[in-house]
Amino acid sequence: MKEPAMSETPFAALTRIGVVPVIAIEQAGDALALADALLEGGLRVAEITFRTSAAAESLARLRDARPELLLGAGTVLEVAQVQAAVAAGARFALAPGFDPEIVQAAARHGLPFAPGVMTPSDLGAAAKCGIRLAKFFPAASAGGPRALEAIAAPFAHLNMRYIPTGGVSLDTMQDWLKLKIVAAVGGTWIARTEDLRERQFAAITRKARAAVARAAEIRGGA
Repeated sequence: MKEPAMSETPFAALTRIGVVPVIAIEQAGDALALADALLEGGLRVAEITFRTSAAAESLARLRDARPELLLGAGTVLEVAQVQAAVAAGARFALAPGFDPEIVQAAARHGLPFAPGVMTPSDLGAAAKCGIRLAKFFPAASAGGPRALEAIAAPFAHLNMRYIPTGGVSLDTMQDWLKLKIVAAVGGTWIARTEDLRERQFAAITRKARAAVARAAEIRGGA
């Protein structure tokens, strides 16, 4: 995988990679082993979710020890979490839903942010706030690729793009990534909480490598 260009924005890098592992770390002490497993598999991005109390410390450890990893904060639901994510070194953030207060807080901190959308109303509200990259969540339960295409159609003139997350897997990546409106897919299958608990880092490396290869294959190696 190519190294990111110095001028490349976090979302541009994320789009180039095509797949984002969504990870809930319970123990910050697992962060470096996790990062090494992802990097060995050629995956240079990680979304560390604020579903656990170890998120901020995990981000900070990775920022200091693995600067080559593009770090994102996930499940950002509070203004305080925006601040914590920035302080810990997150270079982008995502949320499962749309909250204009969080959008505004991220903008104040200069943090690229993709709020979650599921309906045309969500999309309209996000677009009104200047959002052009959104998380489509929960992707599978919301109706899959056909639903996203239908929901996104009225906003096509705004060049909106999406990161489907929720029920995405290695087997369904193609259904999403073949859509031009999809920037990348997000998923928990690459590094599950159970994998971390059981220290299955070799398995994480295998799944990361498979996801990177699949994304490249779908997009013709671009």
